[in-house]
Amino acid sequence: MNEKQNKRLMHLIRRVHGLMENEDIQKQRTVQNQLGSIFANSKNYQFTPLKVNTMDAEWTNYIPKEQKTDNSRSMIFYCHGGGYMTGSSLYARELTTKLSRHTGLSVFCFDYRLAPEFPYPAAVEDALTAWSYILSCGYDAKDIIVAGDSAGGNLALVLTLLLREQHAKLPKSLVLFSPWTDMTSSGKSYHAKELVDPVLTNAYIQKAVSCYLGDTPADSPYVSPLFADLSGFPPVYIQAGTNEILLDDSHSLYKQLLTHNIYAKLDIFDGMWHVFQMSPIAKAEEAVQKAALFIK
Repeated sequence: MNEKQNKRLMHLIRRVHGLMENEDIQKQRTVQNQLGSIFANSKNYQFTPLKVNTMDAEWTNYIPKEQKTDNSRSMIFYCHGGGYMTGSSLYARELTTKLSRHTGLSVFCFDYRLAPEFPYPAAVEDALTAWSYILSCGYDAKDIIVAGDSAGGNLALVLTLLLREQHAKLPKSLVLFSPWTDMTSSGKSYHAKELVDPVLTNAYIQKAVSCYLGDTPADSPYVSPLFADLSGFPPVYIQAGTNEILLDDSHSLYKQLLTHNIYAKLDIFDGMWHVFQMSPIAKAEEAVQKAALFIK
């Protein structure tokens, strides 16, 4: 995709997200689910819905599975994004399908409770419940890759932090797409990249922070894992685009991981935007393929 085509696509994405931001949260959730059902509707995938307690969840499997893995017991535990206000396993199909296809692994995604109806720590509690469910299915923590985009990347980090504090076994690795790691919005990219990010605005981020945090301080490591002690974490792979507000969240997380002597890899994609991996473009396929190589 050349620069002109890239700008056109970014303009289209900006228009779609701009219209969605002007709708109430419930309408945003409905539109996202509709988009998920449209873009990821393929006979090449098997979607298996289930309930984890009262929580909706879904397994995604790529049926052909030409890509065979050495360890069939591995799986991907996926935390969807949406600013903790929107998103679902249905909307996340735009990424979970790509992950299953490129890795040959089953992907599990769960619908944690959303703000403002259910602020922090509801989503974290649901992530722990979903984790316990996966372990009850016979998976060992060392065979589980925890992945997530945006707020889901935040949740993946917080889940790992809590597991470590509980002296529980940690996942094999983390794969984070444009992770939201700093709810204080301290990075320079929050302002430097606002005009070029077609997906996020500072107004939307502040709305999400207000809805999710309640009385919780924005610099708490349980909502801003950038400020957590990350020692003992498993290997972490991070992707971000040069044209996204949260770019510094990824850069700063990467530096923090290295400071704590954690193996980490950061790939920055030129001209790409927030969670571009969900888009139906060649660069998204390239990015997910890189993530798959890290997972394998």
